[in-house]
Amino acid sequence: MAVHASRRLVLQWTFRGTPCRFISGLNVGNLAPHVKQQTVSISRNLCSRHDKHATEHATGPWRVEMLSSLVDLGFTEAQAEQLARGASDGRAGHAATQHLSTLSALVTLGLNPSSVLKVVEKCPELLRVKAAQLQQRVDNLRKLGLVEGSLQRVVSHYPQLLTLPRKRVNMVSRFLREKCLFTGQQVTEILRDTPAIVQEDMTQLEYKFQYAYFRMGIRQPEMLKAGLFRISLEEVRCRHAFLERRGFYQTPDKKGQTRIVNPKLKDFLAVPEDAFLNQVALATREEFEVFRKLMAKEMLEEDEDELESGDEDDEDDEDSEEGYESEGRGSAGYRKRKK
Repeated sequence: MAVHASRRLVLQWTFRGTPCRFISGLNVGNLAPHVKQQTVSISRNLCSRHDKHATEHATGPWRVEMLSSLVDLGFTEAQAEQLARGASDGRAGHAATQHLSTLSALVTLGLNPSSVLKVVEKCPELLRVKAAQLQQRVDNLRKLGLVEGSLQRVVSHYPQLLTLPRKRVNMVSRFLREKCLFTGQQVTEILRDTPAIVQEDMTQLEYKFQYAYFRMGIRQPEMLKAGLFRISLEEVRCRHAFLERRGFYQTPDKKGQTRIVNPKLKDFLAVPEDAFLNQVALATREEFEVFRKLMAKEMLEEDEDELESGDEDDEDDEDSEEGYESEGRGSAGYRKRKK
């Protein structure tokens, strides 16, 4: 009996600290039956302990606590596990605390767990925003007119909005009011329907507005109905110029009058290309594609001309308002280009 116990102790000390993959690969075929049985039993026991220890080490107390907290917030165990994976880096404990506070703020905002999960999948960088910053940005959006319901829909659709500093969002809002003369209510509507506008290049944004206002004769309410800011500047110019050269659109005179009845902006801009061609332009796709290539060439030549004259324009433009041209220099709006 003592011999068997001693032999078992020797085997345990022999295998102690040996990686499980080596223990599992031992050749026990030539051992005596009773020794083989003891060896296999000890190796299985050690491997089981090793695997359990490795699992606990990989998980850590922070993960257990995070999973429990997420379940308390209303997430299912599967959802909690999926969210916890995002904090499994080298700074796991710190990341878990940061992520948990941000997720809690999103739930407090009024998003249900499924919506929070979709928001995080769509915009993972949102988890790096501190809860205090997140709350300040949410409060700022409320001040800009995004009330309950609209606020949650905007965040769900475009969570990148909460990754931007308040200064950027307020700058775009002020630009729309002061430079484009939209009312406060109209600005709120733009932010609600086109939140991505806050990341658009300011000079391109100004050019798009002035092109629609001066070149096309469109006023602010019609711009909103057509969703002007959801469409690229290139597409706006291309569709408008195509209609104009086919005789279906005319720039209004100083009194706002035209010799033909222009189609509504929403009828040719906020529609699919097939509807635009079949119902408004009365042209084939091939004709439009050829025209699009010609327009791209014309716009490229305009940009080259603008670059050549850019230095002279910059010297004369010393009284521009600070804050709206932080995106870069060059095009400063449709009116300036056409002078």
